[in-house]
Amino acid sequence: MSNADIITAHYAASDRGDLDGMLAPLADDVSWTEAAGFPYAGTYLGPDAVAAGVFQRIHDEWDDYTVAIDEVIDGGDVVVGIGTYSGTYRATGRFFAARVAHVWRLIDHRVVAFEQFTDTELVNRALRD
Repeated sequence: MSNADIITAHYAASDRGDLDGMLAPLADDVSWTEAAGFPYAGTYLGPDAVAAGVFQRIHDEWDDYTVAIDEVIDGGDVVVGIGTYSGTYRATGRFFAARVAHVWRLIDHRVVAFEQFTDTELVNRALRD
């Protein structure tokens, strides 16, 4: 399985709502960075921190939150996913859609680093009353 296949499988798990499948490729010491200005901005270390600090919060705070990936670019040990986030923030009932790029870094077929790039203002508009 190539690194791009591993990341494609992560996105497929996300589409199914399969948290274990989403976490499966992450190294024990993964460094996961959400963009500055994003509601969950910061760097999370380890799969448990990613699950609690990002995935669980999205699950708890959003309706129909999706990551629709249009393209996975295979750069060997660096894989890029490009797509669109969308969802409705429960507290305000506001919908958003924003383009996103994910940069994944893998060593020995394990994700050791992740970085998100998105238009955080589009996301934050959904949070505001």
